[in-house]
Amino acid sequence: MRRLSIGLVALGLLTACAASVQEQRAAIEGAARSLGATDVKSIEYTGNGVWYQVGQAKTAGQRWPRFNLPSYTRAVNYETASLRDTIVRTQAENPPGGGGGQPVRGELRQVFYLNGEHAWNVVGDAPVASPITLADRQMQLWTTPHGFIRAALARGGTVSGRTISLTVPGRFTGRGTLNAEGLLEKVEATLPSPVVGDMPVEISYADYKAFGPVKFPTRIRQSYGGFPSLELTVTDVKVNAPVDVTAPDPVRATVSPYAPTKSDKVANGVWYVTGGTHHSVVIEMADHVIVVEAPLNDQRALAVLGETRRLVPTKPLRYVIVTHHHYDHSGGLRAFAAEGVTVIAHESSRAFYERAFANAATVDPDQLSRGGRRGAVEAVGERRTLTDGARVVDIHLLKDNGHADGFLMVHLPAEKLLVEADAFSPLAPNAPVPTPPSPYTVNLADNITRLKLAVDQILPIHGRMVPLAELHRTIGR
Repeated sequence: MRRLSIGLVALGLLTACAASVQEQRAAIEGAARSLGATDVKSIEYTGNGVWYQVGQAKTAGQRWPRFNLPSYTRAVNYETASLRDTIVRTQAENPPGGGGGQPVRGELRQVFYLNGEHAWNVVGDAPVASPITLADRQMQLWTTPHGFIRAALARGGTVSGRTISLTVPGRFTGRGTLNAEGLLEKVEATLPSPVVGDMPVEISYADYKAFGPVKFPTRIRQSYGGFPSLELTVTDVKVNAPVDVTAPDPVRATVSPYAPTKSDKVANGVWYVTGGTHHSVVIEMADHVIVVEAPLNDQRALAVLGETRRLVPTKPLRYVIVTHHHYDHSGGLRAFAAEGVTVIAHESSRAFYERAFANAATVDPDQLSRGGRRGAVEAVGERRTLTDGARVVDIHLLKDNGHADGFLMVHLPAEKLLVEADAFSPLAPNAPVPTPPSPYTVNLADNITRLKLAVDQILPIHGRMVPLAELHRTIGR
């Protein structure tokens, strides 16, 4: 009788659980009917508004730079998990401040793609793999109103009152709130960021209107890290129009865009570690090693760490110098901090990095979160010199450069080498110079003159090593 009693209780719990799952699925299906999402295979919406470039703030920890958005089109195919964003943006802030391709002259058109596990951009006419954007683009796809409900149905989303919770392991977590009409009005998501760990994202949907068989919001607002990233007025929606997005062969063939492909010895004990879009510089001192720049993410950072130890296997890596706080340039710092390497940053961004290193990374745990270290940060003002008595490494502030506050460059006076990021990215050989030149590049030349730096070669974080004369040619001097 006792066994029978326990069995009946267990059966009752299973029945209640099954009923609960059925009730939750019914609630999500009700939201799908309210949106008209039941038969939606693809959707395309167009609008205009304001764009903010995430991760490219002028001041560390402050709002993202703002751009006008005269045209924005997003096309989504839910059946193939594909997305195509076509945006046209123009300069909104004058003088320009921060990154994101500033200053934009005229209209800048960009196209971003996602297909399953492949993310890429088109640069010129060539597709370029962009795996670092994969989690964000997948989140963007599955947090569209119809996408969120479809994902909740497919992945067993849970319901509590008017809140639907969804988890895509390693990509994002999301909580969607329905309004009184059963329409999705807000999504609060958490996205993994290589810079700050867990990144909060909030998307709000308002002013729903009927577009054929579906209801769709005509006002969309997004924020990343508490700062606005998009304010969009939707003007047109097309349902089940063909959206054919297929990853090109070069994108599918990309194995690891983060591994260094080349290490060039540019002076005794100095190597230019290149590959992909972002480079680093390794400097050997008498009893330790310094790395300049830890860009992108853990994967790139681990590759640079491995290459550094191959080049200088007998000395510890003591410092990593970060030129500025933009996310593409500081995305590998958490991995360096996890290895006990001290980060040298400008004093204006020190508190930002200390907070970033203290943040958890729960959606996609990284090296720092798994290792349990907090990371050490040392600050630079206008100048700091690192020396072992023989080699001198000078860290200088680029004064009055609009690209970033606390913008640093590294000078090796004996070798006459200068390491810099973003202020100057060399053009292709024999390419025509921009007219007028970028104010950021002019400012770099002015700072070199102000500081009376002896420079023969520039080692840019983007592009290729060039003589100082190439900088002067680019700005027309």
